[in-house]
Amino acid sequence: MMRNYDNEMAKANVLIEALPYIQKFNRKIIVVKYGGSAMVDEELKRKVIEDVVLLKLVGFKPIIVHGGGKEISRWVAKSGMEPRFVNGLRVTDEPTMEIAEMVLNRVNKSLVNLVEQLGVKAAGISGKDGATIHVTKKLSGGQDIGFVGEVTKVDPSLINTLLENDFIPIICPIGIDDDYNTYNINADDAACAIAKAVKAEKLAFLTDIEGVRKVADDPETLISELSLTEAEELIGNGNIGGGMLPKLNNCIDAIENGVSRVHIMDGRIPHCLLLEIFTNKGIGTAIIDRDAERFYDGDKN
Repeated sequence: MMRNYDNEMAKANVLIEALPYIQKFNRKIIVVKYGGSAMVDEELKRKVIEDVVLLKLVGFKPIIVHGGGKEISRWVAKSGMEPRFVNGLRVTDEPTMEIAEMVLNRVNKSLVNLVEQLGVKAAGISGKDGATIHVTKKLSGGQDIGFVGEVTKVDPSLINTLLENDFIPIICPIGIDDDYNTYNINADDAACAIAKAVKAEKLAFLTDIEGVRKVADDPETLISELSLTEAEELIGNGNIGGGMLPKLNNCIDAIENGVSRVHIMDGRIPHCLLLEIFTNKGIGTAIIDRDAERFYDGDKN
């Protein structure tokens, strides 16, 4: 009786489907903004890191930029302080900044450790290392919210050195101003600025939502690929709100500054990075330049 090879054939088909993407993006830089639930669920965290390591091993040059907002809030509360937000931005006084830097560095080294366990070299840095991320004070609706930074410049020298020496750079969003004061930075903003500075081919946002929808509260209207023109129309029509609005504006900014494709995907789905990047249909939303090649013609459904 002939053995049934259906399982093996399914695996082979997956690899064949991934082949053109591996060829197309070989030796290209991908920046992964890592945040949301995937950072607090240990099983999901391991799967994200496995995805990044696989991307590295098949020829990508991945960079991880991570946040740590939930963990910072937990430690601020443990210190007896009340976390405060203005227009969604954390009010960061000097004691809060000290806690934020401590927590982000702790998260950073835990991610380095996970990558190293999988046999790949990683180096954890903040924007202070090599004076990589320069900022000015960010105001929220005209209000001073403390040590919260607006990125003005990214010097990619240290990041490029790490990439050239076969490391995965893992970067926490802390920067310095002209007087070398330390500032916390929104991780989405940091990832976007870094992607532009290193001329990344791809920028991937891991979030707690499937992607961009035509109708905000209807998951059935998930959009698979979105050109810059279409993204701008969605924003102009008022269809995009909440936390997706600044994220989509970051995507548009990245594309207009040389990043080829930006992906928004649900980090709660195991191996979401591989599913989005290496399959024809993907699982999230890809934002592309106006004249870019479309990999998938139509919406998810």
